[in-house]
Amino acid sequence: HAAPLRLAAFGDSLTAGWGLPPADAFPVRLEQALREKGYAVTIENFGVSGDTTGDGLARLDGVIAAKPDGVLLEFGANDVLRGLDPERARANLEAMLTRLKAAGIPVLLCGMRALANYGRDYTAAFEAIYPELAGRYDAVLNPFFLENVAGRPEYNQPDGLHPNAAGVDVIVS
Repeated sequence: HAAPLRLAAFGDSLTAGWGLPPADAFPVRLEQALREKGYAVTIENFGVSGDTTGDGLARLDGVIAAKPDGVLLEFGANDVLRGLDPERARANLEAMLTRLKAAGIPVLLCGMRALANYGRDYTAAFEAIYPELAGRYDAVLNPFFLENVAGRPEYNQPDGLHPNAAGVDVIVS
């Protein structure tokens, strides 16, 4: 009997499960969904609410030290919310991908979209980061982590930013 696949969900509040009971957090619900499909997997939650790509880079050693079989890398939303330079987010994500690749840990890179209020140039620069880096570092790309959830009140908490339990289920499905 093979040991379960050990994954690290590494990200911000969207990973951590901000505003949700722990049982409804993305890593817990994804682990349940995969187990229901017959996959032996455990997913450790390395999400910290409020983290930017820079904060993630600063915490990366702990994730690598856990020696996961793979990492779900989900950062960028807080960089956008704070209007941080997309080039800084790119550099931080690239540094994380470089170190994970060097450690031999495969990555699922979760893309994020920018808010329209920063303008077309910012949005284009930010959103280009994910497909480009996934291609360069041989990561699997989830083009938009909040696909079919963002902007839909029925899938979000009252803040309009964080998914509710139903939204997490949409992300997982």
